[in-house]
Amino acid sequence: MFEQLTDLIKSHSENAIINNDAIPNEKNDEAIGLASSSVISGIQQAISSGNLKDILSLFSGKHDVAQNPVTQNIKGSFIDQLKSRFGLDNTQATGAASGLIPDVLKNLVQKTNDPGNSQFDLQNILNQVTGGKTSGLNMQSLLDKYKSGAFDVDGDGDTDLQDVMAMLKGNSKEGGGLMDTVKGFFK
Repeated sequence: MFEQLTDLIKSHSENAIINNDAIPNEKNDEAIGLASSSVISGIQQAISSGNLKDILSLFSGKHDVAQNPVTQNIKGSFIDQLKSRFGLDNTQATGAASGLIPDVLKNLVQKTNDPGNSQFDLQNILNQVTGGKTSGLNMQSLLDKYKSGAFDVDGDGDTDLQDVMAMLKGNSKEGGGLMDTVKGFFK
């Protein structure tokens, strides 16, 4: 998967890295490697921080990938690395990162949502970036539920703490949530 991600970044790096005068040509492969490690570590960080909603939102294909918090964090990390490794100023680094990271992630999302593309399987990607820690979760099932709006219990257009509370309490005055089920064991 890491090799496919690097190839994906290479295919999108022409303007942001290869033809970028601020990055010396002999450093192009290093810059591509930094972009790849930024994507991987950004996804790892989102998962380890419990930002499953942002991961699902990113890979759902329903929202603007460029505005997703995961994308923004990856882009910020890549900007910092370009500045420290190559001495780019903020404008140069931001231009390179903004021209590469959102496009790469958009393409990655398209590939993971393409049932005919087995190289970019969401479950496999998340298992690899977490060292197998998501192997017990059916990420595709979670993503499908997210896409269908099944997690938006309160019907307000987003999935948030109120939805979790509604799942626990039940969505009606009669109850029927997980809390009512658990209380039934103690009667």
